Amino acid sequence: MRGDGDGWVISDAGTHHWGRHGAAGLLLRAPRPDGGAAVLLQHRAPWSHQGGTWGLPGGALDSHESPEQAAVREAHEEAGLADTALRVRSTVVTAEIVALGGGRWSYTTVIADAAELLDTVANRESTELRWVAEEDVDGLPLHPGFAASWPRLRAVIAELPLE
Repeated sequence: MRGDGDGWVISDAGTHHWGRHGAAGLLLRAPRPDGGAAVLLQHRAPWSHQGGTWGLPGGALDSHESPEQAAVREAHEEAGLADTALRVRSTVVTAEIVALGGGRWSYTTVIADAAELLDTVANRESTELRWVAEEDVDGLPLHPGFAASWPRLRAVIAELPLE
């Protein structure tokens, strides 16, 4: 059911995590004119959780969705990206917690490529969407979860030639 994943999960340590069934985000890469790679980042709206930081378009998984389906849906909702313009390459579980009551919650980063720097349309969850050179990502104030996973994600994408 659409939207049945919206809601917070509380870890046994008391931290809050969005997505009753987990969450996923899209790490979208595309070639820059100089031949390097850029990634699409979202500057989170001030009112959102960790607002004012940079991260990936993403959000809660609904009960019927895979992480890939949720990440692509969220990228469409938050950045106006058509699923036909994306090629999913890999997935990486970048966070896992034990929830109160013994359940588990995870965040999956879905890595995808686009043939070009796609035009984007931000929704109300973003103050800006920007294509950023991979080597410049660390210079932005990153969402803490994305900041923690970025070194690992960079190692994964280094092994995936941009297609």
